[in-house]
Amino acid sequence: MKVKFRQLIRRACVVTLISVFGVGLADADDAPGTRIGVRGEITGVSADILKVHANSGENVMINLTKDTKVRAVTLANIEDIKPGSYIGSAAVPQEDGTLKALEVHVFPPELAGSGDGHRPFDLVKGSSMTNGSVGDLVVSNGRVLTVNYKDGQQRILVPEDVPIVNLIPADRSLLKVGVKIVTFVTQGADGTLTAQSILAGKDGVTPPM
Repeated sequence: MKVKFRQLIRRACVVTLISVFGVGLADADDAPGTRIGVRGEITGVSADILKVHANSGENVMINLTKDTKVRAVTLANIEDIKPGSYIGSAAVPQEDGTLKALEVHVFPPELAGSGDGHRPFDLVKGSSMTNGSVGDLVVSNGRVLTVNYKDGQQRILVPEDVPIVNLIPADRSLLKVGVKIVTFVTQGADGTLTAQSILAGKDGVTPPM
């Protein structure tokens, strides 16, 4: 009976996640190990479990391991970005082939090279993530960044109302009830979730990515 109950809980967890993350988990049952973004607020913390109320209204439980990385998210501004800065930006395409930022996050020097490249991202439909070094920054011409990465380059417009944040190495002391997070997890064959990394807002900041 206990085994059957656990199986039902795991199946319910999978169904809940599919409803939370939609298209990104359409084949979740067939693809264990899929990387999933979970965005929400911490509702409970223990040594190896994080409880999160997702932005969609669902509640999920996420396993923590010794390899789970934690980074603090703090407020920044366009002046913190200079040629040579290493940044990431979730963005959507524009008609002229450039990108319009939905958010920008600035890495500290010791994290330069993290996630280098340009790839699809799950913040909104059709969005991408670009991580790379800033080649130039034209503040007088609509706040346009040239971002260079190993295999290419993107030009990204950063509107004035787009959030800009710093990513800072942190530890689990930042993980408290009420803190807003974005966490990237993998799903096991049994439906359990394990956090690869956690971006946690510091001093009330909501991670925008």
